[in-house]
Amino acid sequence: MPPLAIRAYTATTALGDGRQAQLAALHARRGGLRRNDFGTAALDTWIGRVDGLEDAPLPARWAQWDCRNNRLAWRALQHDGLPDAVAAARARHGAERVAIVLGTSTASIGATEDAYARREDDGAGGTRFPADLRRPAVHQPHSLAGFVQQATGLRGPCVTVATACSSSAKVFAQAARLLQAGVVDAALVGGVDTLCGSVLYGFNALGLVSATPCRPFDPARDGLSLGEAGGFALLERVAPGERAPQLRGYGESSDAHHMSAPHPEGLGARIAMQQALQRAGVEAAAVDYLNLHGTATPANDAVEARAVAALFPDTLHAGSTKGWTGHTLGAAGIVEAVFALLALQHGLLPGTLNSASVDPACGPQLRLDNAARPLRYAMSNSFGFGGNNCVLLFGRAA
Repeated sequence: MPPLAIRAYTATTALGDGRQAQLAALHARRGGLRRNDFGTAALDTWIGRVDGLEDAPLPARWAQWDCRNNRLAWRALQHDGLPDAVAAARARHGAERVAIVLGTSTASIGATEDAYARREDDGAGGTRFPADLRRPAVHQPHSLAGFVQQATGLRGPCVTVATACSSSAKVFAQAARLLQAGVVDAALVGGVDTLCGSVLYGFNALGLVSATPCRPFDPARDGLSLGEAGGFALLERVAPGERAPQLRGYGESSDAHHMSAPHPEGLGARIAMQQALQRAGVEAAAVDYLNLHGTATPANDAVEARAVAALFPDTLHAGSTKGWTGHTLGAAGIVEAVFALLALQHGLLPGTLNSASVDPACGPQLRLDNAARPLRYAMSNSFGFGGNNCVLLFGRAA
């Protein structure tokens, strides 16, 4: 595929706002997880919570969109030169030629949960939502993308991708196809997911939530830590002589094996990684850093490590950053793409936080400690329920 320039990129997580906050925490090996304090009956677990969302409503002109998820989207949009980059793309190409492609797993379902919990008598023998939540805009899966379209003034195709935990990785692939087909000249991609009851209690019901900070690839790993985050990137075709980092390849596959468990041999994961390399015309041995999906659940980590070991040499530096942020679900793809881009820009290769050792069954590519060296290529894995896999390969300008 033709490479695509990444003009601007940013993320807001439990580590803080913007790229510098992420980089500083990664470098210092300072995680953002805390004991769960979300909700009135908090589960015994650890979470990656973004502070201050409760006290930061959207500007009044977008009050109909106000909810936790869109508040985080608005906050994440403000950093790392993204507003100026979006405005410049809009002026350069026209608002109709800039797409919005965003991923989310639960969108603004937290607002819908609240609306049902606070139902009131409608005076006719039934119930209705409370007056402050009779806002259809926040009770549908397209809430995030709809809000961002209003907030940015972009008028190109506006797409919501919801493939569980690969959602905001697959947005890069969707945007690449739109650009390659000539439908648009630029695309704002990203994703946002926030904590809510459906996320916390849903994953707990599946037996996937740990009572301790998650320990990816550790022999004693026993589940994930959930988090919330938002992030964005602006993609355009590469201009002659420019030095912006590039999306060099993507790979997508579907295990079609089980609703919540991956293929036991990691078949879909391996196919997606191979596709990303093939699209970029890059050999596996050339990849310097791989940000693993690495959720810290026993089965998923073992399967991913098996697929990585089958494809990459022992020299690959691979690690999971979910010990820093928690598993941010539909936002994990964009957050970990940002981490891969930071690795390219600064030569920092994150290891794996909280884990005391690497499961011997997981292969020699796994790293616990950070490393520092120049990179040419960085890869990021995102695997979702139902076997929805997406792998992104980023590189320096040639």
